[in-house]
Amino acid sequence: MIRILIATALIVVAPELRAGCDDAPGPGVDWSGCNKERIVLTRASLQKGKFDRAVLAGMNFASADLAAASFLSAEFNRTSFRGANLEAARFDKAMAVRSNFSGARMNGASLEKAELVRSNLSGAQLRGARLSKGDFGRSVFDKADLSDADLRFSNLARARLTEAKLAGADLSNAFTLNTRFDGSDLSAVKGLTQAQLDIACGDAKTRLPARLKKPGSWPCAE
Repeated sequence: MIRILIATALIVVAPELRAGCDDAPGPGVDWSGCNKERIVLTRASLQKGKFDRAVLAGMNFASADLAAASFLSAEFNRTSFRGANLEAARFDKAMAVRSNFSGARMNGASLEKAELVRSNLSGAQLRGARLSKGDFGRSVFDKADLSDADLRFSNLARARLTEAKLAGADLSNAFTLNTRFDGSDLSAVKGLTQAQLDIACGDAKTRLPARLKKPGSWPCAE
């Protein structure tokens, strides 16, 4: 009986095992707070990995499986997630400069208060993603699927959303200075105002809600 009680106590108080910065990449790896540079992890299986507060410079996650991974407050510089599976991943308060998310599957991902400046999200799937209060200045969302995405209070200044899918997206209070909506269908966007359109850019193919009109300044000069 005493041995059973001792064994039970050891199980209760045993510290949770955590991966370290030197651990090999794999599903559930924990590189939180680690500094990683120029590691090629193309097509790697990293589902539910933890990279919170990590500094990831020049990393290559192209076509990797990062479903439900966590990158809270992480920092990226010229990091590639091209074609990666980032479904339900969390990038809240992350900061990415000149990083590549083109063609990534990011449906249901959370990027609230993230800073993805001058980054490439062309062709990315962001259906139902949460991007509220994020900074996406000068980033490219050409042909991205942002259907039902939450873009409230986001900074889209000088971002490019050419031919993007935006049905059901919420643009309430988004900053749209020189945002390019060329060829995009905005007819089913939520929260869009005439004031936002007046400082944005579009062309003859841009579709608007019936209550709004195209500014006389369209199309904008390149």
